[in-house]
Amino acid sequence: MKHHLDLYYFDSCPYCQRVLRVIDELKIKVNYKDIYDDTNNMQKLIAITGRKTVPCLFIDGDPMHESADIMDWLRANESKLEKTV
Repeated sequence: MKHHLDLYYFDSCPYCQRVLRVIDELKIKVNYKDIYDDTNNMQKLIAITGRKTVPCLFIDGDPMHESADIMDWLRANESKLEKTV
């Protein structure tokens, strides 16, 4: 089973950049949700999690905060994740 991944982020966030580098390095397919490019993304993030803290990776609809936790999860589950190439 492939996981559906949505990453809520914004470009100037250093913690988001760490997660984005791991996603790029592992070539994992992720749907990107910039909270400042599209305010609907921010509203959805706040509605579901109660905060606008990013990065936030939704794994099959379940949110995960903390860049270190996200990076660890991506590395641990790499073989089960859809690739971009």
